Amino acid sequence: MRIPIFMWLVSVALYSALFSDFGTLDYAQCLLSDQQQSLLLSMKKGLVFNASLSTKLVTWSQGSTSWAGVTCEGGTVTGLDLSNESISDGINSSSSIFSLQHLRRLNLGFNRFNSTTIPPRIKSLRSLEYLNLSNSGFVGQIPIEMSYLVGLTKLDLSTLYFRGSPSLKLEDPNLKMLVGRLAEMKELHLDGVNISAAGEEWCRWLSSSLPKLEVLSMSNCYLSGPISPSLLDLKSLSVIRLVNNNLSTKVPGFLANFRNLTTLHLSSAGLSGMFPSKILLAPALQNLDLSNNPLLQGSLPEFSTVSSLRTLDVRFTNFSGTLPDSIGNLSNLSRLVLANCSFSGKMPDFTAKLSQLVYLDLSTNNFSGPPPSFSHSRNLIQIIFSHNVLSGEISSTQWEYLQKLEVLDLSYNSLQGSIPSSLFALPSIQKLQLSNNQMSGQVQLMEHSNFSSYQLDTLDLSSNDLTGPVPATLFQFPELKYLSLSFNNFNGSLDINVVQKISNLSYLDLSYNNLELIANASGSGVSSFPQMTTVKLASCQPSTS
Repeated sequence: MRIPIFMWLVSVALYSALFSDFGTLDYAQCLLSDQQQSLLLSMKKGLVFNASLSTKLVTWSQGSTSWAGVTCEGGTVTGLDLSNESISDGINSSSSIFSLQHLRRLNLGFNRFNSTTIPPRIKSLRSLEYLNLSNSGFVGQIPIEMSYLVGLTKLDLSTLYFRGSPSLKLEDPNLKMLVGRLAEMKELHLDGVNISAAGEEWCRWLSSSLPKLEVLSMSNCYLSGPISPSLLDLKSLSVIRLVNNNLSTKVPGFLANFRNLTTLHLSSAGLSGMFPSKILLAPALQNLDLSNNPLLQGSLPEFSTVSSLRTLDVRFTNFSGTLPDSIGNLSNLSRLVLANCSFSGKMPDFTAKLSQLVYLDLSTNNFSGPPPSFSHSRNLIQIIFSHNVLSGEISSTQWEYLQKLEVLDLSYNSLQGSIPSSLFALPSIQKLQLSNNQMSGQVQLMEHSNFSSYQLDTLDLSSNDLTGPVPATLFQFPELKYLSLSFNNFNGSLDINVVQKISNLSYLDLSYNNLELIANASGSGVSSFPQMTTVKLASCQPSTS
């Protein structure tokens, strides 16, 4: 089973942001010896790269005191970062890179080595501590020579996978043979490498060989379960990522016994059974992702104030029950995603204590009652509560405090009352979706002299009980692309030519209201709206003037 490419791209972006120490060296002025300069220039000469895209290699020259991507000590190269240098073709065995005997850090990530294998001569770089060959186009068997780099503390061979394209693999040698001598390893990233091993095997191989391991990332590796208790021998483990492997197993409760565990990502892993709630209560745990495991059951426990949770994602699982009031104790929580589960009951006013909350998605559940107040969660960027049975009014919520809010989706509920004008005045709002509710009254916008700075691109108020005229000021949002007001009770006249004010508008639905559309004699025809892909005006009455 392979992870969908768009999800994998997102995970790589997050990975790069969170673990940039692999890709960043602290460059300083390097007064290199003549011999070291010659080695670098010889290596450059043997590489094929796009000079127009290069920011490091293209600047190298004899006698320079500044070598981009190079760190040194005592005139000797100790670090080399040639990531994102658009290098193509392979590195042959005669490359002078293998003569940099004091090299401790090497990063060749995000290049295009055009489906070549990792050169076996890599074993000559015996001083390496950090090695990053991620997403560089290397394919085929990882050579046994890699295991000779006994000083490695960080190894990243992770790669994107495209269906039908070759990838890195660990068959002969297998994972056991690769890690057998790497006792100093602290971080191991093999995402996307075809390992194809059963749980009892890969767990035992890692635990018996890597006693200092802190970060284990083996997503999309064709691993199977179960997750063996032998992993407990890795007492320093703080990060476990096993995303998109067909583990076909229950989540073992012993994962709560890792005292240093901060990140546990098990999304799309074929998990089933009841999730042990004690893992959620592990005091060091900061990031938990169990998403896309539809057979996994569970509920949220009573949280204490000592919890370190920052992100909790259980979307597309069978988690159920009510939200405990104690979720408000998660003062560090920034991302809460409970979408497409089986939660029910009234939504507690937990956000009053969650000042760090940025992303909140509780969509497609059976939550009832009014949505909570967000006046204390002023860092929120996205609020998604669609497809629930929420009721009551939203006019009392102090939306004006959410100055960073970009997405608000309350669609497919039973919300009533008027739409607060303050929602339209939020400076960062991009998507405002309130369709399929029972909202009533007139749509009123706060008066503004200048709409040019507003970012609203999607406004969906369809299938409500809204009345009165369509405010002409709606057409002053310069970024608006999608506008749906259908299936309401809007009345009065609307000059269709005001639509021309929105140069980006591509979708317009005014159908099934009581509107009279006015088109001036000098008005524009279809040719004046070339950006439009969809226009729906069913039941609108035409008028000319």
